[in-house]
Amino acid sequence: MKDATYPFVVQPLAYEYDALMPVLDEETLRFHHDKHYKTYVDNLNNALADYPQLQKMSLKELLTGLETLPVAVKEAIRNNGGGVYNHELYFDSMKSPVGQEPCGELAEAITRDFGSYQQWKEQMKQAAVTKFGSGWAWLLADKEGKLSIAQTANQDVPDLAEYIPLFLVDVWEHAYYLQYQNRRADYVEGWFNLINWRKAQRRYEMRNS
Repeated sequence: MKDATYPFVVQPLAYEYDALMPVLDEETLRFHHDKHYKTYVDNLNNALADYPQLQKMSLKELLTGLETLPVAVKEAIRNNGGGVYNHELYFDSMKSPVGQEPCGELAEAITRDFGSYQQWKEQMKQAAVTKFGSGWAWLLADKEGKLSIAQTANQDVPDLAEYIPLFLVDVWEHAYYLQYQNRRADYVEGWFNLINWRKAQRRYEMRNS
């Protein structure tokens, strides 16, 4: 994801559309991945089409260098580039619900920085459920390995020069409304069972690479 450049392409899911049931059903996942995420990819490519000097930049470079981008496309790249980055990390951070829990270095860091897995879960759920409007809740690590929880609005991303996103939960209504209607808290509670902790652990271990 971090090295891809223009033209950006829709990344296929690493699992079948029904693999996340019963937490996320097939209709919800198809609609989210094949429609919403794809639209961000298409719109990002459209924004970059007339700017060959930007087409050599990776997604991370575009999002960390927003202040240097041409004014005419800055907002389009911020919104759509963020939409691509956020969705790719979201889909790539989930797996079939099998009750996997953190282990190794990351589990130790969660206990150190939040007190316990349960305390982390409560804080993470609070961040996701209380995010007003559309946005995301993130688990981040800094380069020293300290963990923190963050909220972002719309398709904004955290400071990618300072933090390594380990995973995030999408709380835009399109992520869950077909299945859960207005029950965001139920969706978030189920999402904890989808976290791919092995991938999160690898991102944590590779934070300085």
